[in-house]
Amino acid sequence: MKALAKTRPEVGLWQVTRPVPEIGPDDVLIRIRKTGICGTDIHIWNWDDWAARTVPLDLVTGHEFAGEIVELGRNVTDLAIGQRCSGEGHLIGRHSRQSRAGKFHLDPETRGIGVNEQGAFAQYLRLPAFNVVPLPDAIDDEIGAILDPLGNAVHTALSFDLVGEDVLITGAGPIGIMAAAVARHVGARHVVITDVNPARLELAAQVADVVPVNVATEDLRDVQARLKMTQGFDVGMEMSGNQRALDQMVEALVMGGRIAILGIPPGKSPVDWSRIVFKAITIKGVYGREIFETWYKMIAMLENGLDIRKVITHRFKAGDFVDGFEVMRSGQSGKVVLDWG
Repeated sequence: MKALAKTRPEVGLWQVTRPVPEIGPDDVLIRIRKTGICGTDIHIWNWDDWAARTVPLDLVTGHEFAGEIVELGRNVTDLAIGQRCSGEGHLIGRHSRQSRAGKFHLDPETRGIGVNEQGAFAQYLRLPAFNVVPLPDAIDDEIGAILDPLGNAVHTALSFDLVGEDVLITGAGPIGIMAAAVARHVGARHVVITDVNPARLELAAQVADVVPVNVATEDLRDVQARLKMTQGFDVGMEMSGNQRALDQMVEALVMGGRIAILGIPPGKSPVDWSRIVFKAITIKGVYGREIFETWYKMIAMLENGLDIRKVITHRFKAGDFVDGFEVMRSGQSGKVVLDWG
């Protein structure tokens, strides 16, 4: 099979030929149809310090996918050949307190496909049957291929009750934009999304009924006044990994406000904890998806009218992956999808 692998410790990925994976008794073999390029994949492409510490050379990368089951392990009885699916890319252990309590997303033994284990940028993927998420007919392969990042957005957005609340999202990347769409879908009142990239703010306005704000040219306080907000935002979602954005969010929140943080600042960042304490702010760190509650909720929302298709701005054949990665690295795109058909 053809696959994309990190074969050298330098910038880039390379197309390679690999054996089709052999599955175990509890696995399935998935023929990949579509894959999404993730920010994590860009870190691996760039071979930054995190990637060099984390990712083994010769690894097939990629973890956002949709495909079709073509082979079942002998112990797999609840799936079928020909079934369309996506899947949870976090491979968990079964021995920790968290896992045994059913809190699979908190298992400390978690390993990621395309990061620690062979991934989905390939014509075929081996995956534990436990991780398979069947796709209903209402969700096509293109949307199925971006359920992983949508799951990050849903996990973040549903961290706190949003009904009737005013929400501030910092960072208008694809996940921030999808989180904004989710917030509106579940009943938030005002949803403001900030960035300094005009193209991404324009995309946010196309995808969701939100107020895009370029904080390089506009003051959040003026936006709040325009929206007739008397105190501040009730809930914040930090998606940018930018310390200044988090500082702005803390200042813009009401007393007793709540923040869900998905963005990861590079290195260590100074935090004015006195502002957080004196404003009685609750902070929740978000990692991945709740397995499998997030999957159930986002599929239900997609079946019930949540529309995030416009967040996909570019589509390429898998053989043109270099072009796809260059578009993604430019910062001028939403989600980029590769077609493995």
